[in-house]
Amino acid sequence: MSFADFAAFRRTLPAPPPLARTSRTLRGLPFALYHTPAVPGTVPLVCTNGGLIYDHRLLWPALSPLAERRQLWFWDQRGRGRTPAPPGLRAARFTHDIGDLAALIAALAESLGSPVDTFGHSWGAGMTLAASAQAAAQVRRTALANCVGPTGAWRATLLANARRRLDDARRAAFDEALATLDADGSIAAHSAYSRALYPAWFFDPTFADVFQPPVATSETGAVVATHLYREGYDVTAHVRGYDRPALFVHGADDILPPAESQAMAALVRQPHVMLVADCGHLPFWERPRPFFETVETFLGAP
Repeated sequence: MSFADFAAFRRTLPAPPPLARTSRTLRGLPFALYHTPAVPGTVPLVCTNGGLIYDHRLLWPALSPLAERRQLWFWDQRGRGRTPAPPGLRAARFTHDIGDLAALIAALAESLGSPVDTFGHSWGAGMTLAASAQAAAQVRRTALANCVGPTGAWRATLLANARRRLDDARRAAFDEALATLDADGSIAAHSAYSRALYPAWFFDPTFADVFQPPVATSETGAVVATHLYREGYDVTAHVRGYDRPALFVHGADDILPPAESQAMAALVRQPHVMLVADCGHLPFWERPRPFFETVETFLGAP
């Protein structure tokens, strides 16, 4: 799908519904939450963005087509968006985000009086799967897009794939940003790296001329990302044996190899895997029709 096709698809949709903001204290921090209007008789969907240094705006209004049939909930991770930084933010880790999301799932399920569905993209997909396993009693189904793998072993492959996809000028900017990031874990370095990498996420380069990530300002996110990049991670034990139906959608041409989603899928008991052809890391932009049709069918199942 070209960007012109994407624009035509979005024009067929109603205007995104309003997104209301609220707050809930979890594990000692007041988390910023956002939700669309309730849809009676349906299961709410708790959505988690990736990016590590960004807030919920990476997924809104991108996921607005899903709000036609269910209520969507978004949240800003600790120290990102409107959620304040934790005390001693230099100690912030990815495992804290997983625990926060598990607490949010449990709290929302209790207040809504029913289990919830969960959704995550990229880093947020790995977080979502681990947190959903931790709060499995409160989860009905889990949908994941372009999920990271069980361990951080994929990053070297991603960086090599990114360099091959970028043109000469963008590759030079990317190499410079990566070299700076390797020596400097500040939010400025992470933001510059993310912006230099961003064009490589798309299979169709015309999308990179239109979309740019938002400006990132989260020092907490930079701390979390720095430790993950330098030390790696392993969520295998967190997700192994997860027994709720889990959908893994992955762009077949993502620089994050589809094999990473497949490796995650191999750990759970009820996996459903779909590779989307001619698609990179952001299927809700590049291939919205098959992406939303697949997710809707999966979430609509009893």
